[in-house]
Amino acid sequence: MKKTILLMLVLLTAAYSLFAGGSSEKKERSSGKTAWITEDSEDAILPGINPLKVSGDIVTAGSSTVFPLSERMAERFRAEGYGGSITIDSIGSGAGFERFCIAGETDISNASRPMKDSEAEKARAIGRIPVEFKVGTDAVAVVVSKKNSFAQEATKDELKKIFSDAKKWSDVRSSWPEKDIERFIPGTDSGTFDFFVETIFKKDNKPMLNAANLQMSEDDNVLVQGIEGSPYAVGFFGYSYYKENMEQLTILKIDGVEASDKTVDNGTYLLSRPLFLYTSENILKEKPQVAAFIAYYLTYVNEEIGSVGYFPAAKDILSASKVKWMELMSESLKR
Repeated sequence: MKKTILLMLVLLTAAYSLFAGGSSEKKERSSGKTAWITEDSEDAILPGINPLKVSGDIVTAGSSTVFPLSERMAERFRAEGYGGSITIDSIGSGAGFERFCIAGETDISNASRPMKDSEAEKARAIGRIPVEFKVGTDAVAVVVSKKNSFAQEATKDELKKIFSDAKKWSDVRSSWPEKDIERFIPGTDSGTFDFFVETIFKKDNKPMLNAANLQMSEDDNVLVQGIEGSPYAVGFFGYSYYKENMEQLTILKIDGVEASDKTVDNGTYLLSRPLFLYTSENILKEKPQVAAFIAYYLTYVNEEIGSVGYFPAAKDILSASKVKWMELMSESLKR
């Protein structure tokens, strides 16, 4: 911890010497790859970013959970003057890592789970050294239709039954109806799927994949439509999709705990998890537009994250991501 604080102080001192100029007027670098840096930073760690000065396209892909947040940040970046193109493909964390680590097609990989060691190794094989930035926290919502009049909560053990070998709702609780369970879950490329399997089934996906009446999709909107249409349907996805459709859906308490800012932040809500952006050191240095967008993202993410249904990352976690950006960009910032 002391080393982290010391590093932050060193970087802040360096940043001050770079951006301070004794004038109250907004000043920008007149040339160079970091001409988008301004003196009037609104952040205690990162430099100010002027989107009007950022050029070049940005390609991102990955988690459907992170997608709404990245889309919101891209909209704000454009609204403040960025004139390039930001592509954001919602294809699942696993598929996003394939495009980033194997094909080398994307600049940023959005993820709702950490990158695996095997994926990082593949990235290094194509000359990419992965860099992780935590940008927020998500709660996976287990939901039923508003037409469901019996299920309001479930224990972890009951979730195991609901999403595996229980055929009827009465197999989970005798007071629940003798009606077949209809299951709607994310596809296997989804980080949400991986996280749920790891948390509920201890990384063994077979019980869930072998469940009856199972429909899978990488598109969370398809899952929402399936669940809201039947009183006996159940499924799970990122909290933001529940929030968008809360008039049609009911979120279940888990072990008596409801998802909230407090329970997600302190981890008492069972299905809480961090959200990530991944890029690589060489991309940050070779594509200034990517560096600018990530710095902008980290600066303003907590102003936008609640509006898309997620929870802010803890202050120390977000600060660590900002310090990491400063450390990686220190040489470029001196130019």
